[in-house]
Amino acid sequence: MTIPYHNQHTFLVTGGTGFLGSHVAMSLLSRGHQVLVLARGRNGRTAPQRMDRILDWFGLRKEQRLGLKVLQGDLNEPGLGLGAQDAGIVAGEAYEIVHCASDTSFSSRKREQVEKTNVLGLENLLNVIHKSKCRGFHLISTAYVAGRRSGLCAEGFDQAVEFHNVYEETKFRAEGIISEYCTQNSLNLHVYRPSIVYGNSSTGKTTLFNALYFPIRTLHFFQKLYARDILEFGGKKAREMGVRLDNDGVLHLPLRIQSSDECGLNLIPVNHFVEAFMAIRQGCPEGGVFHIVNPQRTTINRLADYTQRFFKLDGIRIAEPEEFVKQPRNGLEILFNNHIRYYSPYMQDKRIFENFRTSAILAGKNIACPEFSYPVFAICMDYALETDWGRLL
Repeated sequence: MTIPYHNQHTFLVTGGTGFLGSHVAMSLLSRGHQVLVLARGRNGRTAPQRMDRILDWFGLRKEQRLGLKVLQGDLNEPGLGLGAQDAGIVAGEAYEIVHCASDTSFSSRKREQVEKTNVLGLENLLNVIHKSKCRGFHLISTAYVAGRRSGLCAEGFDQAVEFHNVYEETKFRAEGIISEYCTQNSLNLHVYRPSIVYGNSSTGKTTLFNALYFPIRTLHFFQKLYARDILEFGGKKAREMGVRLDNDGVLHLPLRIQSSDECGLNLIPVNHFVEAFMAIRQGCPEGGVFHIVNPQRTTINRLADYTQRFFKLDGIRIAEPEEFVKQPRNGLEILFNNHIRYYSPYMQDKRIFENFRTSAILAGKNIACPEFSYPVFAICMDYALETDWGRLL
């Protein structure tokens, strides 16, 4: 049975200081909703102080901030680390839960921490809300719970056998836990599965520079390293790697990246994700699984072209796996692969995400995913350089 949502009630948002969580929380506040944000103190700042910085970054007006209440706690602690008063607020006020908190690490070395946040943290949250007035749960998952496979990935709960990393695996396990819980407790469940999310397509603004940004940031690092070596130190390191600086200022990098035109990255801007989230929540109150994806993948060849145009590079090209058998990787290619090893599977990704249910809702609201064009790429890279890849935020 579908339980209707109130027009105005209180949301509990976890991960409200993170990338997607902060965007969702700010969007809810800007629409006049009451929002409880669960957040940790960090780096000498309390949770309210961290949220104040985020509110300033988003430029929320004073009257839009009135609906916010920050609860200092920790998803990884029993009871969420909340005191009795704040636990009472959650129990008495939280009507819908938006669970955005997540550890996005891919490294198997961090398995314990990733499992603690993505699996045990969810269980801690469910223990707290079990006796609350909550009637709806929104889980921010990922399209990549599909695991290791090629071709079409269903827009629904499906069985995955193998995963590329611990992040994919734990997000899959979290979906199973929340699906069972909501069925047993008669809660409406929305599972949102975005693909790779980058910054705002109009402004380039973002608070996170992983995923799409990391391989590009690595190439930018190479550019600075070898250009300086050539211009200031005689270029010995550059020559050893086959790197040269042409007269027109373009840096030549002899770099093959393993991929093909059958592969690509499914990229969506964060502003599209937020629009889609709001439209789905309102347009499908009974819940379900929703792939928030781009109908067009971006090939690695196109991404390499954008990167070379923007950063004044050349020599980067895409190569099929067989080419590396005939001609092993050179020193620069080995160095690049070591830097981006956790992202390599996504450069060879052949997964296609079914999104019939999502696209029907978004089409009814005239919401379309922006094309990942070169102008959008340039806006995002301008912001990345302006903030020194997030260091100046």
